Amino acid sequence: MANQKGGVGKTTTSVNLAAALSMHGQRVLVIDLDPQGNASTALATEHRGDVPDIYQVLVDDLPMSEIVREVPDMPGLYCAPATINLAGAEIELVSLVAREARLRRALASFDSVELDYIIIDCPPSLGLLTVNSLVAAEEVLIPIQCEYYALEGLSQLLHNIDLIKAHLNANLQVSTILLTMYDGRTRLASQVADEVRVHFRETVLDTVIPRSVRVSEAPSYGQSVMTYDPGSSGATAYMDAAREIAYRAASV
Repeated sequence: MANQKGGVGKTTTSVNLAAALSMHGQRVLVIDLDPQGNASTALATEHRGDVPDIYQVLVDDLPMSEIVREVPDMPGLYCAPATINLAGAEIELVSLVAREARLRRALASFDSVELDYIIIDCPPSLGLLTVNSLVAAEEVLIPIQCEYYALEGLSQLLHNIDLIKAHLNANLQVSTILLTMYDGRTRLASQVADEVRVHFRETVLDTVIPRSVRVSEAPSYGQSVMTYDPGSSGATAYMDAAREIAYRAASV
């Protein structure tokens, strides 16, 4: 889940898609790679103090299995939490061998045979943490908010993805683009949506995620909107998006 622009809905999308998929019987792991730890908070996974976290996996070679926790009251949904320690990882990774592939190596030794999806929530930057996630992943989902600066900076992200594909991960592809924060009352939102669809065609999901107070409130209760208010417009949209992603994967 990548986009170096902040506030586009990366964490919200990671958490709610993961919850929606798990509610359909899929086994999903969310890896919180953002030092803010918001995905960990939304999934009610402890990430303060001396809790083993993704920082120790990347920097100290702690096995991934030692940090993964099942999300309370969400069978089949797991989280690899991030603590504030991750904020220093960008600097500490610089001196390590194969620094761009630390996450890929950790996942390679992790028994993920029973998992259907692994979702990596990237920080809002193009630093080493995001590079690690792109090297470890097979697909990139880019959330784009339906606002004025939606496409600004996106060319740099796509350029970096092309570089990683050429030099570090030949299997990487941008498989999905999801329009978020859609406000049907404004002409701007529909114009941005149309522009994104013209640029990226079938890569863009048919489902759009509307602006929703419920989606914003849910993390403060340690929940995804899927459990906080299942009948809300945001929950319905994320359930539709998850279903669309699953069907696309099945048809490949």
